[in-house]
Amino acid sequence: MEECFLDKIERRTIYDLAFKPDGTQLIIAAGNRLLVYDTSDGTLIQPLKGHKDTVYCVAYAKDGKRFASGSADKSVIIWTSKLEGILKYTHNDSIQCVSYNPLTHQLASCSSGDFGLWSPEQKSVSKHKTSSRITCCSWTNDGQYLALGMFNGIVSIRNKNGDEKVKIERPGGSSSPVWSICWNPSSCASTGQPFQGRNFPNTQPKPSLAKLEAISSRCVPAPWEQSLTPLKDERNDILAVADWGQKLSFYHLSGKQIGKDRVLNFDPCCISYFTKGEYLLLGGSDRQVSLFTRDGVRLGTVGEQSSWVWTCKVKPDSNYVVIGCQDGTISFYQLIFSTVHGLYKDRYAYRDNMTDVIVQHLITEQKVRIKGRELVKKIAIYKNRLAIQMPEKILIYELYTDDSADMYYRVKEKIIKKFECNLLVVCSDHIILCQEKRLQCLSFSGVKEREWLMESLIRYIKVIGGPPGREGLLVGLKNGQILKIFVDNALAIVLLKQATAVRCLDMSASRSKLAVVDENDTCLVYDIHTKELLFQEPNANSVAWNTQCEDMLCFSGGGYLNIKASNFPVHQQKLQGFVVGYNGSKIFCLHVFSMSAVEVPQSAPMYQYLERKMFKEAYQIACLGVTDADWRELAMEALEGLEFETAKKAFTRVRDLRYLELISSIEDRKKHGENNQELFLADVYAYQGKFHEAAKLYKRSGRESLALEMYSDLRMFEHAKEFLGSGDPKDTKMLIKKQADWAKDIKEPKAAVEMYLSAGEHMKAIEISGNHGWVDMLIEIARKLDKAEREPLAKCAFYFKQLDNPGYAAETYMKVGDLKALVQLHVETHRWEEAFALSEKHPEFKDEVYVPYAQWLAESDRFEEAQKAFHKAGRQGEAVRVLEQLTHNAVLESRFSDAAYYYWMLSMQCLDIAQGQQAEMLQKFHHFQHLAEVYHVYHFIQRYTEEPFSFHLPETLFNISRFLLHSLTKETPLGISKVNTLLALAKQSKALGAYKLARHAYDKLQGLQIPDRFQKSVELGSLTIRSKPFHDSEELVPLCYRCSTNNPLLNNLGNVCINCRQPFVFSASSYEVLHLVEFYLEDGITDEEAVALIDLEAPRVSKRENKWQETMTDHVQSLKLDDSTDIIEDDDPFTAKLSFEQGGSAFVPVVVSRAVLRAMSRRDVLVKRWPRPLRWQYYRSLLPDASITMCPSCFQMFHTEDYELLILQHNCCPFCRRRIDESNQ
Repeated sequence: MEECFLDKIERRTIYDLAFKPDGTQLIIAAGNRLLVYDTSDGTLIQPLKGHKDTVYCVAYAKDGKRFASGSADKSVIIWTSKLEGILKYTHNDSIQCVSYNPLTHQLASCSSGDFGLWSPEQKSVSKHKTSSRITCCSWTNDGQYLALGMFNGIVSIRNKNGDEKVKIERPGGSSSPVWSICWNPSSCASTGQPFQGRNFPNTQPKPSLAKLEAISSRCVPAPWEQSLTPLKDERNDILAVADWGQKLSFYHLSGKQIGKDRVLNFDPCCISYFTKGEYLLLGGSDRQVSLFTRDGVRLGTVGEQSSWVWTCKVKPDSNYVVIGCQDGTISFYQLIFSTVHGLYKDRYAYRDNMTDVIVQHLITEQKVRIKGRELVKKIAIYKNRLAIQMPEKILIYELYTDDSADMYYRVKEKIIKKFECNLLVVCSDHIILCQEKRLQCLSFSGVKEREWLMESLIRYIKVIGGPPGREGLLVGLKNGQILKIFVDNALAIVLLKQATAVRCLDMSASRSKLAVVDENDTCLVYDIHTKELLFQEPNANSVAWNTQCEDMLCFSGGGYLNIKASNFPVHQQKLQGFVVGYNGSKIFCLHVFSMSAVEVPQSAPMYQYLERKMFKEAYQIACLGVTDADWRELAMEALEGLEFETAKKAFTRVRDLRYLELISSIEDRKKHGENNQELFLADVYAYQGKFHEAAKLYKRSGRESLALEMYSDLRMFEHAKEFLGSGDPKDTKMLIKKQADWAKDIKEPKAAVEMYLSAGEHMKAIEISGNHGWVDMLIEIARKLDKAEREPLAKCAFYFKQLDNPGYAAETYMKVGDLKALVQLHVETHRWEEAFALSEKHPEFKDEVYVPYAQWLAESDRFEEAQKAFHKAGRQGEAVRVLEQLTHNAVLESRFSDAAYYYWMLSMQCLDIAQGQQAEMLQKFHHFQHLAEVYHVYHFIQRYTEEPFSFHLPETLFNISRFLLHSLTKETPLGISKVNTLLALAKQSKALGAYKLARHAYDKLQGLQIPDRFQKSVELGSLTIRSKPFHDSEELVPLCYRCSTNNPLLNNLGNVCINCRQPFVFSASSYEVLHLVEFYLEDGITDEEAVALIDLEAPRVSKRENKWQETMTDHVQSLKLDDSTDIIEDDDPFTAKLSFEQGGSAFVPVVVSRAVLRAMSRRDVLVKRWPRPLRWQYYRSLLPDASITMCPSCFQMFHTEDYELLILQHNCCPFCRRRIDESNQ
């Protein structure tokens, strides 16, 4: 504490004072005047007169533009900062206190019976009555609430309109008047600071100890606490209340008290916070101002006076304090807060808030706060021990665990005793107290074990380690002596003595060197064993050895950090503060009140070692901490110096695998006996890019090939040619080839092609030309190549094909004579004519042409041609598979007409290949023929049910439905619907009068799953058919032309006669039963003989004579009757053959002999001329007046008129789709 100025106003009590917010002016209420002082030098600027009686209070506005004063004359005067009065208003009683809102110009003025609120924008003062005299008032930081302290012991908290929000009733009541209140102005919670190291505002550090540390505390010590986590901020509306019950209390804005009342032992007259709320000043009847923490812990006395202290204030944003007293004394003090701290290696402990200790780990930046309730006077830290001295005791702490990162401390011992000392040191089991010349060693129980008395004042003491209980101390004296003391030894060992006083000491890691900073700011380094002065450096205020490197130390001074390695020159860089530790690359620096770990690259000393080729020592320095660039430089230098071990470690550090591979290969070569240092160095130079130096070394070592290889790999071909000179042509060719490779890599393909051709590398030239699509270049290469060079020519042809130039490819294949490749080319390019021509000349390629041709046709939907091509290629299986797939697809897509056609084609295909596997294929033939007929018929049914209009007569649909129903007796093929068939049959039967059949069809439909769209129609038809007679029309009943039996419309046997079992022959268009009877030949008669016998046409007596006219063409065979006159025919030998035994269940075919055949007329016989191995089928017309036509391709029978109409419509047979030329119709 330092007193700046003192003034005394005689016979006037100083009741209040106020600082201008910028701190330049001090307004003092002295008697009935205001005194304005200049705070810089304490001179009185001007006295202000305006009040007629004693001025009790004064307050400055936050913006510094106005201040107000209140007097016993009941008036309030508003003054400007230029010391001019601008406004005056009055109350009914004397003014006790005034206070400006911190955010606005609203002024609160309080008297004995009321308080007023006034703003410049108001015309009048709004006044509010109170039940008691107001003694003090204070606004919250945000200006929202005003606290009023009453003479009756009540604190009333009002909003800015004057309405009471909170009422705090103190226990003492009217016997304990509230004399002073103040809101804490800080921005963080009062229960603790956010956890960080902090400096006191505008404090001036002094090297000597402050007087505050020597004062005792009357507060009862509370248990100490510690916290590792930052404390959460909260709204800091905390009110400090001091009453004449001699108590200090704290309250939240809500009125809730914080903690317990603090007993003061004097009557407080004034209370004031420091600007940031960290400390509290209280003055009163004890004639002094006491300094408290913001939690109410008394720290000491600021200034003792000779009379009561009525007011004390802190200069804004500073540590200056002004005190006003009863006797008119005005005192102006500066508070000086010294740094109380301790350091051991990477742990730094320092005092915070005067009562707390923060321990900081300088490496991890972790901090722990140890909270206390008493003034901290000294701190010492060593390994896992922490000693804290307070006024009446010393606390010894230890870490919970031995973990180097552990930050949790617990109390180990308490020494309840008052000690006076200048310095405090802690060891594992002892504390060392230093008082001027005396050193005392105390156990943790407080027992003095040893004492040393020095010749001179002790200036520096430091623990330098040792076994627990036997630690060594390094002690520096004012007379220049430096001693080593062991705590278990009463004798002090003098290490050396110098002429100047010691300021700072440190010993190297191996304890062989001693660094001393003396009072002349000189750093001196001694050899402890020889006492020799090794070197000295000027401008030092502190020194520290590197704990990880014996030959490195650093010292600070003059705003610079100096690093010295071995006996090299000092390296300097700017740094503010004091060096207190040096660990690896981290330097611990104390600047004002904060300790920080500064990362300092050790580049300078490393380069100093490198300059002297001391690679191992340079590596040790680099390990302490250098940049990646420094590591790389160390690695390169070591590599060039062939110090491979150091180079390997350095390259490993920078993760350079390339150089590590080089070092590994060199080490392997050394293991195998190679020791040519120049060759190793040449490899190093090559890796470093020093190619010419490397080439010279290769040449000197007799390894020119390595130089050539290096230049080639680097594409430095001109240098290679220059190096090669007129050497071996083989090497020149190899060089050209490598140059071509390089040209290819750098996207210069044309140059690469030319170089490859000149080097004879045709394949690579062809490959580049082909990949770039250079057809002209390929043609040129192909025509220049000899036909014996088959591989390059084949590659040319491959690229010709790829580049869509089949002509050049064919030319190339012809040159080589590769006919197979030529055929494949024609096939791939679909040049079928050339392929067929080649296959005719060379039949061995037939399969290779026709099979791809057939596949191409099939892919092009030309399946008939594909089938023929497969057939031609001898691939019968493929031909059948194509048709089967087509048929299946047609059925799935409901293209039943196409399905019928494909099944017919399948059947004919099976017949074609029936020679090899006759039984199986013939069975398939008959099955496919049956399916073809079924699908052909169902096509009409499907169209009838699916399409809105029908193109067929009811009779035709009726016959088709019956035919289909009789054909489906065994199984129903895929895609054919019985529902559609029965529905068509039911409708046409009903329409034509076959009601019995219709009823049967509707009954059958009831047992099937009917689609929703037909449901209603079927149900209606089922009902209406019941109203019809239960019989069929006679006109619809089919007649068997063999036995003349009327067959029922519904035949369980199928499409055969129920009497003679003769199969019916149907027209393929109307599906009426044709008047044809099939007959068979007797054994021994061949088809050719039978046709010849029929063609003989033996004359018979007949009245018909030549009434029949036969028409024969290649495609059509027709019988026409010229005259319609009824002629009675003579007995016919064939008619006799039609007879059979009645009642037989087996079918008895009509078998004819040669005589019967001779008797037949060619005009009456139709022959189905099936290919082998099938026999021909013969049919005899029994109604010569009705003309029947048979398709010569599929052998389907038609009424001639129907057939001709269908030919006109489709120009082909409706069943087999055989085209009919116009000339033949």
